[in-house]
Amino acid sequence: CSRAGPQPTWRQRGKIYGLQALIEESRGDEEEELCEEEEEEESFADMMKHGLSEADVGILKFISEHRGFSGILKERYSDFVVHEINKEGRTVRLDDLCVPADEESPECSSTDSQTLTEEQKQQLEELQLFKNKEASVAIEVQQDSKEKRTLLHRAVKTLYPGLETKTEDRDGKKFIVAYHAAGKTALAAPRKHSWPKNRGSFCHFVLYKENKDTMDAINLLSKFLRVRPNMFSYMGTKDKRAVTVQEIAVLKISAERLSHLNKCLMNLKLGNFSYKKHPLKLGELQGNHFTVVLRNISGSQEQVEQAMTSLRETGFINYYGMQRFGTTAVPTHRVGRAILQNNWKEVVDLILKPRPGAEKGYLVKCREEWARSQDPEAALKKLPVKRCVEGQLLRGLAKYGKNNIITAFGLIPRNNRLMYIHSYQSYIWNSMVSKRMEAFGLRAVEGDLVLRGSSAHVLSADEADKHSLHDVVMPLPGFDVIYPTHSVGGGYRDMLSADDLDIENMRHKVRDYSLAGAYRRILIRPRDVSWELIQYDDPRVPLVHTDVEKLENAPAPLYLKEGKYRALKMEFSLPSSTYATMAVREVLKMDTSIKNQTRLNSSWLN
Repeated sequence: CSRAGPQPTWRQRGKIYGLQALIEESRGDEEEELCEEEEEEESFADMMKHGLSEADVGILKFISEHRGFSGILKERYSDFVVHEINKEGRTVRLDDLCVPADEESPECSSTDSQTLTEEQKQQLEELQLFKNKEASVAIEVQQDSKEKRTLLHRAVKTLYPGLETKTEDRDGKKFIVAYHAAGKTALAAPRKHSWPKNRGSFCHFVLYKENKDTMDAINLLSKFLRVRPNMFSYMGTKDKRAVTVQEIAVLKISAERLSHLNKCLMNLKLGNFSYKKHPLKLGELQGNHFTVVLRNISGSQEQVEQAMTSLRETGFINYYGMQRFGTTAVPTHRVGRAILQNNWKEVVDLILKPRPGAEKGYLVKCREEWARSQDPEAALKKLPVKRCVEGQLLRGLAKYGKNNIITAFGLIPRNNRLMYIHSYQSYIWNSMVSKRMEAFGLRAVEGDLVLRGSSAHVLSADEADKHSLHDVVMPLPGFDVIYPTHSVGGGYRDMLSADDLDIENMRHKVRDYSLAGAYRRILIRPRDVSWELIQYDDPRVPLVHTDVEKLENAPAPLYLKEGKYRALKMEFSLPSSTYATMAVREVLKMDTSIKNQTRLNSSWLN
């Protein structure tokens, strides 16, 4: 079994995506349905002057004592590599493209390959890879038996995922015609295949992806395999603007069929196949291992050593990162606050009103139309893309009327609606943790909370002496949590009161928007921390050796002894729901917001 097909190496495919990538990345998993930005005449720097800074979302404090330095985060998407850590604690890697040895089923037997001539195989492969100018490939079957025609249909679909077949009569002769399934039949129910009884129903595999979010990748796989996206399961979504490696499971699709996709998919690679009896569940993972490159750093060797030693030994404040709050002039937590206040007119206003900063032209026109006419149908006509949040809300208003905003708002997918109120909780948590760090510093004090099982316990003065700040949690506001009994507990009440919210009544008349609350650790100490300083001359040169490059036996990046620029390459592991950007922030002691990174990147490029 060869470990990699005859593919062009992916090193050549890497490209600098600069500031736009930073902007796209900050949307992350939280806003996958929101309309994406595109380049306008207004520069990125002009665009982001209206964006958020860390201080705007309560991110204020550092815990390390070293002098900070500057560096550019995610100048290339390959500067940010994520490997999932599964529930057994094993780091998921793509290191084997072979199908399992026992793969002998009616669906993928060698007979399939023998059914087709070499010329037919070449034509079908060119069609599959869009290299064929024709829209289809016709195979004459006039003299063939029904059994042979059945074998041909199966061979095409098994060996060339993404192609569909049909039988046609042309000029009195019978042909099997192969064509691309993408389109009308792409999401049709899969054909029934016999599945070996001794094989687990789920094929688990490792998905390696570059510059693509998890749901986009799964939608693409489902289109080629002619199955619905809900046949796939996974433990967590991964960053879009990154190289990421994670485990996926799919119901009753063979490793052979999956492996054929490697011939025709760009920026995706599938491998490490196995069969199991169970799917994957969201949240089952232990965390993620990160490899991060900070380019063009200004810090001395001593500063870097102090910063990374502090990260390894003390950790960082477990703030919710900037991607939790959106990138535009209207932060998501402000929409969340309006939802919790039951101020639905403001919810609509915040989502639809004109806003400063660059947006797609049609979104600007849509907002202007809404501000002028308040007519949802007229505003909707300005939107060629209806799946963004603005389009979904306008559709709801057109359908249910402006006096039924709650129902209209319900047309936005549930995860996107909840994103707004979770963003508000995160804003409160960040702000209160900054207040607590200001008041009490790096020690546990009387009135702090620690977890005992799943319940929170208030520390007495004696107990506080026996605990460190690494044990202390702070609540996200809700009806099912308790608050610290020291002054910061009162800060929660004051902050919510200032927003016309009652801390004693966090239930909402719409059940989805009732907040139970939760507890989150103040500090996170990463595991498996390592680092090195790298010298380089060319800003375009990759500085991380990816799993696919290793499989293709591509040489590892060569680091110079002396170079024009210096980069800090760091590795660390974090539990799920923590933000690698906040670990990087602690190292640099610098604002990691898109607003600030844009300014830095612009000044460097100039």
